[in-house]
Amino acid sequence: MKARIESDMKAALRGGDKLRLSVLRMLLAAIQHREIYERRDLDKAEVLQVVDNQIKQRCEAAALFADAGRVDLEQQENSEAEILQAYLPEPLSESERTALVDDVINATGAASMKDMGKVMTEVRTKAQRRADIAAVSALVKARLSG
Repeated sequence: MKARIESDMKAALRGGDKLRLSVLRMLLAAIQHREIYERRDLDKAEVLQVVDNQIKQRCEAAALFADAGRVDLEQQENSEAEILQAYLPEPLSESERTALVDDVINATGAASMKDMGKVMTEVRTKAQRRADIAAVSALVKARLSG
């Protein structure tokens, strides 16, 4: 994963794509910072976590800029988040998400809201950052309460 990011950064440098180059340099710096902190190379899941954190930072900044009326900076942050989004796995469709939740509920034998934590833990493991946790949580609540 890290090699792909480095390769894309070199391509952006050769192609003169300054925005993509800047975003990928910041991403690599964040990955390297985490590797130094952890004192080891990150595996693919940990790199995806760094990418996900970078996207969240961009989205939060875009929301703040939107509230402040700075449309230009909001668009910049959204563009950067869009570039980073390409490094995350393809999200689950609604039908795949529903099937996953149903499978986990059946496998764990969950019957009430008391079992929600157990179900959510298992769904997070199986979804591997491919599903919006808020949407999954609402779906689990609907299935377990009704």
